[in-house]
Amino acid sequence: MKISVDSLSPKPTIGLQTSEYELVRLAKQGHETAVREVIRRLNPRLFRIARGIMDNDAEAEEIVQETYLIAFSRIAEFRGDAKLSTWATKIALNAARMRLRKRHPTEEYDSVSEEFHQEASVIAFPGSRQRSPEDEHGVAQFREWLEASVSELPSHLRVVFVLREAEGMALADIALDLGITVMTVKTRLFRARRYLKSLLESRIQGGFETVYPFDGARCAHMADSVVELLADFIRPPS
Repeated sequence: MKISVDSLSPKPTIGLQTSEYELVRLAKQGHETAVREVIRRLNPRLFRIARGIMDNDAEAEEIVQETYLIAFSRIAEFRGDAKLSTWATKIALNAARMRLRKRHPTEEYDSVSEEFHQEASVIAFPGSRQRSPEDEHGVAQFREWLEASVSELPSHLRVVFVLREAEGMALADIALDLGITVMTVKTRLFRARRYLKSLLESRIQGGFETVYPFDGARCAHMADSVVELLADFIRPPS
């Protein structure tokens, strides 16, 4: 889609303080800077969600890129009834599920019905306390090992764990996004914590906000790739 440009219109200033409403408005007009800012803001969450379902970083990045292509091609449909991140999250989840269904057409993703155990609500897991400099160093050292351990979880447990521990999403929001009940979310979170607790509790000093990071050069590369693929939609900064 080509956008006509009014050369007399003032160039919009886009940055950290730009509201989501303004970003969406400008993105709908094809402003490249707005598109890049949307990507920068959504990258961490979308990658963690995709990586929570897919088995490796490469597949997760493909899902994130596919999510952006779908989202920006349908950006005119976004009415702001929910947050942009919520809208994009649903697109990412659907894209990942479709990828899994093509790979395993006879399996129904996330269809397990489980009984909730009351003890799930009282199992403690490290991650909330303030970290010392020594703790920070330990988190950095064990990040690769930690990600490998989380990756061993079955995908239906891993995505719930990542959304809760890495993204800090509310249980109700996770249930809504995954199309399952809050009780099932609690059950799967309990099972994921139980599986990892014995491996991590004595070794990891910090929290899980370091799991599956997506920033810096990787974030910039994703923005460049999406902008290139959306060349017919985006107009470069004037």
